[in-house]
Amino acid sequence: MTASTTRLAINGVAGRMGRAVRAVAVEREDVTVVLGITPTREDNGRQATDAAGSETMAVVSPSNRRDALQRHEIDVVVDFSAPDGVAGLAADCAVEDVALISGTTGLDGETKAALREASETVPVIHATNFSRGIYALVDALEAALGTLPGYDIEVLETHHRGKQDAPSGTAKTILETIGEHRDFETVHGREGIQPRTEDEVGMLVRRAGGVRGEHEVLLAGNDEVLMLTHRAEDRGVFASGAVDAAVWLAGRDADWYTLDSAFQSGLRVDGKTDGQRET
Repeated sequence: MTASTTRLAINGVAGRMGRAVRAVAVEREDVTVVLGITPTREDNGRQATDAAGSETMAVVSPSNRRDALQRHEIDVVVDFSAPDGVAGLAADCAVEDVALISGTTGLDGETKAALREASETVPVIHATNFSRGIYALVDALEAALGTLPGYDIEVLETHHRGKQDAPSGTAKTILETIGEHRDFETVHGREGIQPRTEDEVGMLVRRAGGVRGEHEVLLAGNDEVLMLTHRAEDRGVFASGAVDAAVWLAGRDADWYTLDSAFQSGLRVDGKTDGQRET
């Protein structure tokens, strides 16, 4: 560990994404995961071990989280958990002056407001997808929407059978991006006689197997079709982006930050700038 190491806590450490974040962090020198948070009772208070068998991370329940954030001198909490616990997490981070990165989706208006309120006290980033490829897809979509006005648009997303929210948070971000360029009505699938209208965007959802995440935007018109597609082949792409963002966020002033800010700052994959990357 070096003096510049970012000390992380993972909220939702026992989940799929929590485990992925920890696996990514273990391979990096600029971060260390010192605290895990999970509602699973049997994990509460014990020490979790890494693949080498060394004790590296205390694990606490959400009820003990606030005290643990202070005791373990956490710089940033990385959150991939359930929507109903995010407001409480945001309040704990605000009280203990800990930055917050949240990738939890399916949030209601009250929880989003709680995140905004926390950002008045500590730096906060909430994003529906932390992969750099999706960031690039949205940029490409922005350009396409400006160049192809009036083209029909369909959005398709596919995730593993256990995903709770639908459409995905990323799909909703795509719809929001489209909404910045045109007014439309979202049509969730079609059945029976339902001809397409001028001002609609089709939103199609699939849930199957262990699919990590696929998003496709189709724009069609003028006898041509443009398809923008992103497929995540491993959860590590989301985890890597979240850890990169956490390193960037640590030590910043209280505010509501966007993933764009982190990715456009010169920070590249694995927390390295272009000049630091191996060639």
